[in-house]
Amino acid sequence: MNQPTVGIIMGSDSDLPTMKDAIAVCEEFSVVCSVAIVSAHRTPERMVEYAQTAHQRGLKVIIAGAGGAAHLPGMVASLTPLPVIGVPVPSRHLQGVDSLYSIVQMPAGIPVATVGIGNAKNAGLLAVQILAAHQPELLERVLQYRKTLSESVMKKQNQLEELGYQNYLNLNK
Repeated sequence: MNQPTVGIIMGSDSDLPTMKDAIAVCEEFSVVCSVAIVSAHRTPERMVEYAQTAHQRGLKVIIAGAGGAAHLPGMVASLTPLPVIGVPVPSRHLQGVDSLYSIVQMPAGIPVATVGIGNAKNAGLLAVQILAAHQPELLERVLQYRKTLSESVMKKQNQLEELGYQNYLNLNK
């Protein structure tokens, strides 16, 4: 098996239903990832060791999902030279707004790229794009993916024009 280049971590196993979308993107692009539960609050020593040694283990990008106080992405970013992408995980009480604010409001000097609440798919895509900047084969797959997205929109547009909006809505219920 190849060496993982993307580390996908989360503060709790309850974050996995959100983070699975980042894993699926890595799999779709044949990017090897490692997946781990690393809690900033319950396993701080593990978090420190994970972050400080990530680059030595061959990781190139870390995706960190967290809910609630959401300290994991920022703390990991403070401990690693690698790019960190934060995924605010929706919470029961505040629907992830608390997580978003916690992740996106990093102090100057410690950046965390932050995607929308619950949008681990975009985190996976951003990680793939970061890797693709230095891997021509992967860049071609990203370009093909983008082309497929565009073709999908144009197919829907053509269908909308042919059917009219009311029939289109009825067809796509």
